[in-house]
Amino acid sequence: MDIFHRNSRISLLALSCILVGGLSAYGIAYSAEEKPVEAHNAQPVTDCFESRIGYSSVTRVENAVPEYGYPNVKCSQTTGGVLWWADPFVGTVPMGEMPKIGDITHGDFSNAVVRPREPLLTYFNLGPNGCKTCHDGKIVPTPKNKKPRLISMHQDIVNNSLELMHGRGAIWCLDCHSATNRNHLVDREGNEFSFNQPQKLCGSCHGENYIDWRAGVHGKRIGSWVKGGKKRWWVCTECHNPHTVQVNRFNPLKPEPPPALPRGMKNANYERTDEGKH
Repeated sequence: MDIFHRNSRISLLALSCILVGGLSAYGIAYSAEEKPVEAHNAQPVTDCFESRIGYSSVTRVENAVPEYGYPNVKCSQTTGGVLWWADPFVGTVPMGEMPKIGDITHGDFSNAVVRPREPLLTYFNLGPNGCKTCHDGKIVPTPKNKKPRLISMHQDIVNNSLELMHGRGAIWCLDCHSATNRNHLVDREGNEFSFNQPQKLCGSCHGENYIDWRAGVHGKRIGSWVKGGKKRWWVCTECHNPHTVQVNRFNPLKPEPPPALPRGMKNANYERTDEGKH
């Protein structure tokens, strides 16, 4: 069974992004006189988020695709979340090498792209050298060990470093953040990873979720439906906050109303089947 049959839960957002840049289905569903209320009355939401409020923000840009006259994204009027993308690959980079672990992907992620996380990290971008701007062994001395201790900074991330929720108190900051190279994450074996590839760290403990994520059952991706086609993948920290997992777990958003039927149609009987016959 290939990845696309397993991924029965793939978001409807994917479909709207694929059809002519995510735009043609929208244009077919409404005539010029029947465009949604947003186009005539309400001011469109211009700042929305892709997966996690405050950590995956995107700003609506009008006429981003001149060929169709549509913006780069459509934001939900009710939740502030992104409904569809005009071009899901803007600002993405190749995911990079992924290990072969004997799953159905065979470690082939050559057509997978991600949105870099490092430019969105506040502390990472406070200086020219990222976290090393302060954690250079001098301004902030390099810890001698990983023993948990109370820290006087980063309370906006973790209010009390001795009450870290991740792992229910079983792990501490330096179990995931490299003590000697603060610009990287680190696993239990000392392997370092970019903040753009947190899945490699998360997967070292959350193996079942990691396997499902690789197969497309867990998480989110948009792009081509063609097997092996280009797709944008969402990495773990775009949906989950690793520092507040016990308080602010991932909460699904209430679904938007279904799209309007094409003019003249009163129901969706054309989508139903009768004993396997269309």
